Amino acid sequence: MSEILREPNRTDISPILLIPYMWIGDFVRCHTVVRVLKGRWPDRPIDVLTDKTCAPLVDYMPGVRKGIVWDLPRRRLALGAQFALAAELRKESYGSALVMSRKWKAALAPTLAGIPERTGFIGEARFGLVNDWRRGEKDLPRMVDQCAALALPANARLPHEWPMPQLVVSRDDVAAWRFANKLGDRPAITLAPGAVGPSKRWSYFPEAARTLADIGFDVWVVGGPGEKQIAAEIVQAGGARVRDLTGNDLRNAILALAASPLAISNDSGLLHVAAAIGTPAVGIFGPTSPDLWKPLNPIAAVIQSRTDVPCRPCHKPVCRMQHHACMRDIPTSEVIEVAQRALAGAGLLATAARQAP
Repeated sequence: MSEILREPNRTDISPILLIPYMWIGDFVRCHTVVRVLKGRWPDRPIDVLTDKTCAPLVDYMPGVRKGIVWDLPRRRLALGAQFALAAELRKESYGSALVMSRKWKAALAPTLAGIPERTGFIGEARFGLVNDWRRGEKDLPRMVDQCAALALPANARLPHEWPMPQLVVSRDDVAAWRFANKLGDRPAITLAPGAVGPSKRWSYFPEAARTLADIGFDVWVVGGPGEKQIAAEIVQAGGARVRDLTGNDLRNAILALAASPLAISNDSGLLHVAAAIGTPAVGIFGPTSPDLWKPLNPIAAVIQSRTDVPCRPCHKPVCRMQHHACMRDIPTSEVIEVAQRALAGAGLLATAARQAP
């Protein structure tokens, strides 16, 4: 890692703006970019453009001065909003902007704001918008390589290892959150049943919640408002020890994951959150390749179907074959067995057994 943390000109103190992808997992990955930039220029403030969904993550990212919260539409240009954002960015006197997305419109506001150095891949023919052009993103299969390469000089050799993302949550914040939500002090396993697209969602979270509650653990279900229905099913299956913590505020999920001795998650943004916090996590992968999409941080285990599924990995949000076998064929018993091994290593199984109903 040391080979990327050198910069002969360390006198520049102009702020840097990062414009990441506005998906939770990709947003967490951008903290690697923050760490690379801080290694090169320790005295340059770093701000991150964020939407309201991802904004709580910024509060837990070391090295980030602040988030610029601005919700731009995903599927239209919205010129008025772009000009308004540019006016806000102009106030900050940024010296550089790193544009992670390849989309044309992602580079528009920093251009309108007059940020002198705008780094990004050429993408959608962004000549004139991006003026520090980079090529070769298709040769970089991992998202972290594509994003972090922009934090290095053009044509720099990529390191064998990148700095890992970090999310730092204080014990005081966790304690206050548990008290405010009347969650007590028993160990709780956090389940993250959501994902972008139904093909990435494991089929048996309700059964897993019931088993974990029978063992003696509380169970917390986290996710966005789109997970309300599955959370209700999980609560119904698991009983009184299962709590629905889904909703619009990502902070609930961040603090739940920080408070838990173990998380069980699909390949989703919350798996990356758990890993960046340092919470042991079991990641369940079906249509996506863990080699490409698992967190850069270590996790407790990667689980995939042991049956031969010829169409895997398809990287599609909806199962084209309509059998969902790559997730359906992962039994609850396997996930629980892996979870129990991780919990036993932390000495928590015996404690839970004493609290079992």
